[in-house]
Amino acid sequence: MNQNTKQIIREYVESILIAFVLAMFIRTFFVQAFKIPTGSMRPTLMQGDRILVNKLLYRFKKPQRGDIIVFKYPLNPKRDFIKRLIVSEGETVEINNGNIFINGESSDNEILRKLYYYNYGKYAKEGVAVKVPEKSFFVLGDNSAVSRDSRYWGFVPRKNLSGRAFLIYWPPKRFRILR
Repeated sequence: MNQNTKQIIREYVESILIAFVLAMFIRTFFVQAFKIPTGSMRPTLMQGDRILVNKLLYRFKKPQRGDIIVFKYPLNPKRDFIKRLIVSEGETVEINNGNIFINGESSDNEILRKLYYYNYGKYAKEGVAVKVPEKSFFVLGDNSAVSRDSRYWGFVPRKNLSGRAFLIYWPPKRFRILR
């Protein structure tokens, strides 16, 4: 192998290595892609949708009611889940006749008012308000009839929060910014 060929190979290897390190850095700290595996977030997210998640946002800003968040599943932190944030620490949540009540008041969140939530699971008994513990969140899937969420397994610790979903990028016909 001549000197020129060695230099070309070295440049390719260096370029690939730099690209890999940059991609891992961006994926770890800024933006990550996810594929939606189930229909628990229908109609907002469909099975097979590919989304982008902002992993930097919550380092500077508190998560907001209605945000679509990705987090480590509390019962198995090796799995990522995606749900809608309903209530934050210190607040109470009650599901009554399909509606969300926060601190005893009907939710004024436009998105939450459009969806119907069932009283399924240990943490969503009709007529019972549940208080969210410190540094935790209560999350629900938009497709309440099939979603396994905080109603069943409880609360998402803040430390499990990965980021906020902000964009569907695939399939192209569903491309849009999420709210």
